[in-house]
Amino acid sequence: MVTRVPGAKLACVCDLDESKAKSVAQKLGCDYYTDYRDMLDRRDVDVVGVLTPSGTHADIGMKAAKAGKHVFTTKPMDISLEKCDDLIRTAERQGVLLAVDFQYRYPEENRKAASFISEGGLGRLILSDLRMKWYREQTYYDSGFPQGWRKDTRFEGGSAANQGVHFLDLLLWFAGPVKEVLGRSATVGHEIQTEDLSVAILTFKDGSWGVIETTTCNYPSLGTTIEITGQKGSMVWKDEGVSMLKVKDRPNLSLDDISIEPGPANIIEDMVWALTKGTPVAVDGPEGRRSVELFTAIYTSSRTRKPVRLG
Repeated sequence: MVTRVPGAKLACVCDLDESKAKSVAQKLGCDYYTDYRDMLDRRDVDVVGVLTPSGTHADIGMKAAKAGKHVFTTKPMDISLEKCDDLIRTAERQGVLLAVDFQYRYPEENRKAASFISEGGLGRLILSDLRMKWYREQTYYDSGFPQGWRKDTRFEGGSAANQGVHFLDLLLWFAGPVKEVLGRSATVGHEIQTEDLSVAILTFKDGSWGVIETTTCNYPSLGTTIEITGQKGSMVWKDEGVSMLKVKDRPNLSLDDISIEPGPANIIEDMVWALTKGTPVAVDGPEGRRSVELFTAIYTSSRTRKPVRLG
């Protein structure tokens, strides 16, 4: 992706597997490393992307920030809320940019939907649902590098924290901040330390309610659906984009009728725009923290069997 974005240049890649690092570097025409700390010494590296197992994002991000590099992590920012806070503070102290790559923040139709809802297009929100019903074989959890990281609580959280976090972020973007969570999580279909089934009842700060279901045990996979219901109408987001938008006093409304400013197409362009034009990134540190706070609350509520209040 970096090589296709104007204004960006790929200086190097890093992977613990030297053969993989070398192969990718040869394909993309850049240098490679097997120890990211050596990469941080390079003066021609301005931005570091952290694409490692989730539980390592903040630690690596903090080292990059302390080396004076701007940082973006893949989703989630980390699985530890405390480490997210540490990374946010470190980036602020070092004066570097911090972003989290949530790919669904960039498509135009998603940005139009979020803008329409935030401006009251659906009226006062009533109910916001997220259903992610996916299927993963045991081999998915047993594989990876380091092997088995997706089933290890040192590196990952589960269906809500790994697969579902994309859609937790979308739900928060569409429906707003959450005030209270009552959650349940379990491991029912795989031999893993992490959960593969989570449900939660939400109370949003605006008083509306919500329901979350995430699982990797649903055979066959039924995809992901987010439904936002307001007093005036509803929006349905299915898998990759908005599949329905209906408002009772605007029966002919379509996404084409909603106007928004142009935005970056991906995280790389987002970082380039932020550093060259001064535009805010789609998901900065505090915004990226919100989805971590939400899945942490689901897990805490499941463990304590009590509701958890947020923020």
